[in-house]
Amino acid sequence: MARRPKRSHNGGPPLDEYKGPPWGKGDPYIFLAWQAAHAKAWKPPSREITLARMGKAERLGLTYEEYTLEILERGRHLQEEDTERISAIKAARRRRRVRALD
Repeated sequence: MARRPKRSHNGGPPLDEYKGPPWGKGDPYIFLAWQAAHAKAWKPPSREITLARMGKAERLGLTYEEYTLEILERGRHLQEEDTERISAIKAARRRRRVRALD
């Protein structure tokens, strides 16, 4: 009987220590489509925009990846007034660090 995916599963490639092909037990086409979409999403538009995002992220106390992920996920650029969202991102960062140590 096939296992049902978790409710939060997004159909992407496996993230665990799997010793088979990189696409896991699923369709290789889906894996390659996800890989291409990830590369396209994280490709910076230009050097100037990358530097501007890095500066803005540093002023807000975030990493470049956290700031860019906020733009990609929610479609908005964080401002200094968005203190609730910035503190939520920083709290999630602490939770990820603690989980990595377990």
